[in-house]
Amino acid sequence: MSLNKTKSWKVLLVSLAAAVSFSMLSACSSNNNNNSAAEDNSKAVATYKDGTITEKEFDLDTRVMKFLSPQQAQYLEIDAFKESILKQEVAFEYLAGKATDDAKKQAEKEADVQVTSLKTALGDTYESSLKEQNLTEAEIRTYMVRVLTVYQDMLLKITDDQVKAEFEATKGDFTVATLRHVLIGLTDAAGKERTDEDALKLAKEVKAKLDGGADFAAVAKEFSDDPGSKDKGGEYKDATLGTYVEEFKKAAQTLPLNTISDPVKTSYGYHIMKVEARTETTFDKLTDEQKETVKSTLASKNLESFLDKDLESLEIKIDLPKSSAAPDQTGSTNSGTKATEAPSASPAATEAAQ
Repeated sequence: MSLNKTKSWKVLLVSLAAAVSFSMLSACSSNNNNNSAAEDNSKAVATYKDGTITEKEFDLDTRVMKFLSPQQAQYLEIDAFKESILKQEVAFEYLAGKATDDAKKQAEKEADVQVTSLKTALGDTYESSLKEQNLTEAEIRTYMVRVLTVYQDMLLKITDDQVKAEFEATKGDFTVATLRHVLIGLTDAAGKERTDEDALKLAKEVKAKLDGGADFAAVAKEFSDDPGSKDKGGEYKDATLGTYVEEFKKAAQTLPLNTISDPVKTSYGYHIMKVEARTETTFDKLTDEQKETVKSTLASKNLESFLDKDLESLEIKIDLPKSSAAPDQTGSTNSGTKATEAPSASPAATEAAQ
């Protein structure tokens, strides 16, 4: 288990990080296969003021999504989810059409790099995975070019002043700290689930030991459920705080140095923390990679803003056939998945790119 936040913007298959939901990421499929356009006589499943997306195009994009993220395939059978993806696909096709030539050229270069990376990650399963979804490498690359064109265009529009302003608003995320923690998880080391009450009770017992003078490293090795730090005495050394989940990050930013915290609850369980060193970072000390991370965050925010506020202006009309896995009266699909559930994992291609 890692305390690091999921770097989900990597669905773009680049190494920059920002938080975007899977439904948004899946929408990055604005793939109009020009080579097959003349043969495409399928009906339009989406129309908007600047064009259409046909049933054949949407089917192709869906197969690409399943190839890149097989663990999310079940959601692509849910009507409400498919409609959301299709609307966002319209947005991406629209945005790609407005992108600059520089963005398109950079996207072409990056797509070549990422296809190679994907092939390496999948190894011997690459060709069989393509066949399973009836895809070619060229179709995967076309998908990536469209995604990356939108992304690169958004990055190119971000100014240095905007990067600096975003840093100032979030500079606590760039603070570097060395800390220790003991995680009392909602699942113990043997895989047995704990109730919230039991986890909190044990966390308080651990805090009492530490308050009584017990060695933090020894206690972490005995009690912690975090395999990423347990054997190191609970230590995370010189870590940038913005990489942690929100509740853990806030505690690490504000806890007085060398003080044992009260139990801090996150989705993982309860943490007893001690911050041993903490250094703020100024803008002039940012690395190029950190500045690119800020730009990526801004690009993500701009995309979210467009999807939230500007989709309606595209006058989208949807005409999708009903799925065989449509939700029943209880809100479950035929596969037993609740229609209201949102996918929690980042796509497989994202993980492969990492």
